[in-house]
Amino acid sequence: MTIIDTPTTHRQTEPHPTADTSPRAGSTARAGSSPGRAAAPAGPSSGHTGRFGRFGEQCAAQWYRQNGYEILSRNWRCRRGELDLIVARGSVVAFVEVKARSSRRFGSGAEAVDWRKQSRIRSLASHWLGEHHGWFGDVRFDVVDVDSRGHLEVFQDCF
Repeated sequence: MTIIDTPTTHRQTEPHPTADTSPRAGSTARAGSSPGRAAAPAGPSSGHTGRFGRFGEQCAAQWYRQNGYEILSRNWRCRRGELDLIVARGSVVAFVEVKARSSRRFGSGAEAVDWRKQSRIRSLASHWLGEHHGWFGDVRFDVVDVDSRGHLEVFQDCF
């Protein structure tokens, strides 16, 4: 797969290697679930937002590593918020927003990154850059859309 430095979409057509949709042993109940309530099935498409979000971030991080990027930070936090991934290759640092969606009923994950979210990501990136005075390269903002099977769409330099 060729990566170019203009806004473009890269679609991975095979399931991502980390997409494990097999049942997990001993995963019939989650911690904190009430007796008598049916537990959601385990796995990346369980509907549990936190676990599914981590699955999406793991898929995205693996894609970036496989394409020659160094993962600088995962889930970088400050009091203003969180950046999902910060990656670098050469003189380019990319701030990556990962959107994992189990269905397209309410649109794609990439469509959920509206102007408010973009503004927040820019602000957080500015804060990160301020803490890392040694970075003198180009900055890019990417969005990765991950579905429940681990298929990725990577939108580079999209805002």
